Amino acid sequence: MRIALLGYGKMGKAIEEIAIRRGHEIVLKINEENLGDFTKENAQRADVAIEFTSPHSAFENIRQTIGFGVPVVSGSTGWTERLEEMQTYCNEHNGTFLYASNFSVGVNIFFEVNKRLAALMAPRSEYEVTMEEIHHTQKKDAPSGTAITLAEQVLEFLPRKTQWVNKAAGAADQLAIISKRIDPAPGTHIVRYSSSIDDIEITHTAHNRQGFATGAVLAAEFIKNKKGIFSMKEVLGL
Repeated sequence: MRIALLGYGKMGKAIEEIAIRRGHEIVLKINEENLGDFTKENAQRADVAIEFTSPHSAFENIRQTIGFGVPVVSGSTGWTERLEEMQTYCNEHNGTFLYASNFSVGVNIFFEVNKRLAALMAPRSEYEVTMEEIHHTQKKDAPSGTAITLAEQVLEFLPRKTQWVNKAAGAADQLAIISKRIDPAPGTHIVRYSSSIDDIEITHTAHNRQGFATGAVLAAEFIKNKKGIFSMKEVLGL
């Protein structure tokens, strides 16, 4: 498979390493230094594009790639208030798009555990739920996209919480997400249910970027030659 990398920072380099190890070819690498190379002709050399850029440029990068007729896997966070708009654009242009706030196989299993735990805790009003996420200091958005996904799952299954806030909760219906930036942490997410009797806690801790990179390449392999909107649930059969 021929892959275009949109974003060639630490994550892009990790994806390149995994992709080559799995027998794929990187035919295009785009970063801030060679934006002029991001053309339709160059992009169409690839079977799939994998996009890890920044919150301010992700939407346009994805839109342009779909417009070029190239399937896109995106893991950029901090722009997802426009995700539905992008999905509509993709469908209107008969494109292929897969977005995940986190490509790690472990995190996507963690998502399923989080939903199940929230459903079990729904009738247990004596437990207060809070969340914490820890990342390295270079991470540009807070809370993380993974934390937002976890929080929205809790809101879906726990009716007593109606909104998440990126601070200590100021009202009973708020779900607090506490964000910490500590080097060299690649990513830890904690969902905690606390009562006067005990605590129930689930935690995912990433040790490096390899899990994210591997998942992104698996997603690219999955969407090649497909049309439509996909997620990691389809990739992993969850």
